[in-house]
Amino acid sequence: MNIFVVNAGSSSIKYQLFKMPSVQPICSGLIERIGLEDAVITHRIFTTQPEKVIRLTLDLPDHAAGLQEVERLLTDPETGVIQNPDEIEVVGHRVVHGGETFAATTIITPEVKAEIKKLFPLAPLHNPSNYLGIEVAEKTFRKARQVVVFDTAFHQTMPEYAFRYALPESFYTDLGIRVYGFHGTSHKYVAEQAVEYLGKPDAKLITIHLGNGCSITAVKGNQALDTSMGFGPLSGLIMGTRSGDIDPSVIFHLVNQLGYDPEQVNALLNKRSGMLGLTGFSDMRDITQVLQEGNTAANLAYDLYAYRIKKYIGAYAAVLNGLDAVVFTAGVGENDPDVRARVCRNLDFLGIQLNEEKNQIRSKELREINYPASPVKVLVIPTNEEREIAKQCFELLTETA
Repeated sequence: MNIFVVNAGSSSIKYQLFKMPSVQPICSGLIERIGLEDAVITHRIFTTQPEKVIRLTLDLPDHAAGLQEVERLLTDPETGVIQNPDEIEVVGHRVVHGGETFAATTIITPEVKAEIKKLFPLAPLHNPSNYLGIEVAEKTFRKARQVVVFDTAFHQTMPEYAFRYALPESFYTDLGIRVYGFHGTSHKYVAEQAVEYLGKPDAKLITIHLGNGCSITAVKGNQALDTSMGFGPLSGLIMGTRSGDIDPSVIFHLVNQLGYDPEQVNALLNKRSGMLGLTGFSDMRDITQVLQEGNTAANLAYDLYAYRIKKYIGAYAAVLNGLDAVVFTAGVGENDPDVRARVCRNLDFLGIQLNEEKNQIRSKELREINYPASPVKVLVIPTNEEREIAKQCFELLTETA
């Protein structure tokens, strides 16, 4: 079954083509700077040895133009991996917010699309782009079944006492204000990998997704029990440009005493805070560079970043009533040994014993970075949201065949 996975952002599209049930992609790619004359496509073909990489800079006014170029690359006589777009049997889409309506992978129908549109206000920066990816793919791959995987779905197993806020009942029942959680596709993928690696179906895990956006989830037996992001993706850990947890009184002070309007507060907390606010940089690679040059603000930012994660580890170990493994994933989690070291430092009482030598090793494979005698495993597991989406699409369609 040829499954083409589309992960559409506001100005980008990530994609991978799988011939399921094989979980190894045939090709993958990234389109960046959609809407500009110097958009960039990086297309990788894995069916050749060595793999072939094609990089193009061209004018892509919109997502439709981007997917049309991808279609050309997929079917090109020189570089293609299929003969025509009709060979794509399924297109799998990532949609960030499914609300309470969607708790599982879903075949797209007009009714499903209408519900996704209703959820735009809950994820205004993500759902419209995800929806656009669906609309464009329907026109590009006309014979394919369209399937959607929701980032919030994995967190639908949280108990009510974990997802409810202490607000009047009507705010939940009438307005849907509750904890939804995000990065669920990533958390689900690495949790399943960890369970398989540990050989323990009911493993107690803390999965830590650290990229530009960051979240942490308590997982037991492949079910989420709690997560750091809430109604929106602002709460919880310190992120590239987002503040993470903050006393709501600060917001009232900004509005009532300093004259900020709601849009200014929103921009401050979502776009000007986090590591950017602390250091002037949002990319951890830049912060690492100035940290190595002795920048004291960068050192403090790293300590704040790690301290917030450490607090959640303590809380979630209590939620889980024990701990089998801590899992680091995503760009920062997989590639920044300093972050991992600061997080794990002085957590011996929980059974976390980081091996500094193993922690420095770079690899694209699942790996342990703890001492052999450590009661709690410390794992680095590269995430692969596209593979997880393809897997969920395949499972859904083979079950319903």
